[in-house]
Amino acid sequence: MPDVQRQPGESLESLLKRFRRELTQSGHLRDYRRRQRYMSKGELRREKVRKALRRLRRRLAQQRKREMMHGETD
Repeated sequence: MPDVQRQPGESLESLLKRFRRELTQSGHLRDYRRRQRYMSKGELRREKVRKALRRLRRRLAQQRKREMMHGETD
């Protein structure tokens, strides 16, 4: 868990903002949210495949967009 100390003259808003940033960067919040619900091994495998397909589709869409912008043809 991230530990933040209040700096002299620092407002509570900036302290909270710094804490949230450290919490996000440390990955604790992501792990907590992921573990809130139990997922079987099969569900984890399907989720992994689904995310990989989404990454691939996004990469291909970006590639097509770049090709269209630069006038490249296959």
